[in-house]
Amino acid sequence: MTRLFLLEDDEALAEALAWALEKNDFAVTRAATLAEARKLLAGGDFALLVLDVGLPDGSGFGLCRELRAAGSAVPILFLTAADEEVSIIRGLDGGGDDYMTKPFQLGELCSRLRALLRRAGGAAAPQTLRSGGLVIDLPGCRVTRGGRTLELTAAEYRLLCLLVRHAGQTLTRRAILDELWDGTGDFVDDNTLSVYVRRLRSKVEEDPGAPRHLLTVRGFGYRWEGEA
Repeated sequence: MTRLFLLEDDEALAEALAWALEKNDFAVTRAATLAEARKLLAGGDFALLVLDVGLPDGSGFGLCRELRAAGSAVPILFLTAADEEVSIIRGLDGGGDDYMTKPFQLGELCSRLRALLRRAGGAAAPQTLRSGGLVIDLPGCRVTRGGRTLELTAAEYRLLCLLVRHAGQTLTRRAILDELWDGTGDFVDDNTLSVYVRRLRSKVEEDPGAPRHLLTVRGFGYRWEGEA
């Protein structure tokens, strides 16, 4: 797993970010203040830094300048609620590599982090998932089978990636709804999820009436079997 350092003083947001990043193969170390961050960074070797700008005891911009002055070249992405051009320029000119404003989509954040790793020549998280005859190109958000691209909607693609990442595990309907749609502003209920599953099954199964991969576990939820 790729080691990532997260500096964010909003505890609820930090927990949500850490959870999502760990699902995308990042090992996350967290801090909530500059003082805590300095101690942890001094004793750790991280491939990526995600820094909040507004902190109780200073700014992520200041920490970035300190690190660059000390010779660190680790890729840095800023998180901030401010979207003024002057803040963006200040952050990037101060040594930052990328910048995202709150609120943001977690999927986009993970994609940007993988891009930073590629540019830095680091060990990025896996770029491809293979299971059940499918090849999922994560950076390209593309799914192929036998060289043919499957036409999936964004919701179907997100659902497929979640199930494949947890192949062999039964995911409850509630867990799927919470992970993919909680906090997005989109209203998705049990019935809508059933529709997404049915449509996805029609595209990824050779015989949707007798599925071998996207299985329903009665009374619980769904499971992906890659080798069935």
